[in-house]
Amino acid sequence: MELRKDASYAMLTPTSMGTRLTPAKGQPVHCSDNFLLTVTSAETNVGNVSSYLGLPVKVLTTFVKGSPITSIIKDNLSGRHMDYEGPELEQGGPWGYRHQINITDSGYGSRGPRVYNDRAGEVGRTLNVKDFDLERIFGEEGVKIVHMSGLIAALSPETGTFCLEIARAAKKHGSRISFDLNHRASFWEGREKELHEIFKEIASVSDILVGNEEDFQLCLGIEGPEAGGKDLASKIEGFKGMINKTKEVYPDTAVFATTLREVISTNLHIWGAIVSVGEKWHVAEPREIYVLDRIGGGDGFVGGILYAILREWEPEKWIQFGWATGALATTLYTDYAQPADEDQVWSIWQGNARVQR
Repeated sequence: MELRKDASYAMLTPTSMGTRLTPAKGQPVHCSDNFLLTVTSAETNVGNVSSYLGLPVKVLTTFVKGSPITSIIKDNLSGRHMDYEGPELEQGGPWGYRHQINITDSGYGSRGPRVYNDRAGEVGRTLNVKDFDLERIFGEEGVKIVHMSGLIAALSPETGTFCLEIARAAKKHGSRISFDLNHRASFWEGREKELHEIFKEIASVSDILVGNEEDFQLCLGIEGPEAGGKDLASKIEGFKGMINKTKEVYPDTAVFATTLREVISTNLHIWGAIVSVGEKWHVAEPREIYVLDRIGGGDGFVGGILYAILREWEPEKWIQFGWATGALATTLYTDYAQPADEDQVWSIWQGNARVQR
């Protein structure tokens, strides 16, 4: 996949930043009075692999003016080696804007995770193309890969238009486009026609599409696979059938990807992945991984694939590196992977957990 050579940024992503509250020591939310606060968004989770491994990443977002949470978010993004740009909106009183709050019970053993999204007054829903100079960002600064998520495209009518305009500007200036469909039923309720049109246009100019079978059906209207077993082998064949149908509708998309997961317990998963590049399929055969916190594993997988593409490796390595960065993310209390270096990621892929001194 040919990438723009004169770009200032390896990756750019539009997002709505928020915070995550997680009970200590794997405890349930309703039993806890001690919580870890971390900064989060699915889209920056993806960019984190590249930013930690030395590639320049930029975030487009919006902030609440004067909020201490805004200060925490900005400091966090800087600490993750990411540039950011976006307007600051007045809070507008106690019932005004704020950054979203993600309250997460990570689960433990036989008790599965539970996620509670508190998005009332979310400032990210105001993301507006008028607040960003896309000609400067894409024309003068330049971007190799734009990563977008269906979560942001579906937040509000404004964010849908924002993502559309970013896709159009990226296409105009030769940036590659990655689109993780990320269907959320609560976001789509009552807006199906509007969002179908937005998602289909973004998908039509995307070079990389990520999602599970349900995402492709519900976001793009692709006919689902024939009913089959629920084992991972059946899921692989079902995904292949789905993508073959999707290629007929979106022939210019070069890469399709999804993860494969079977949950044995909260802390033990069977983890695999499949990627289609042109006419070739690459499969990371499912195998056991131990899980501290599963949230963000899928984002870590996408982040690893995009990093491998940015490094211009062979496609066989894309899925290997993505599988390993996804597995890495599940070992951390943050929901984003923080690789120390490439060797750490490759050791995970090789199953080498020995001490390194």
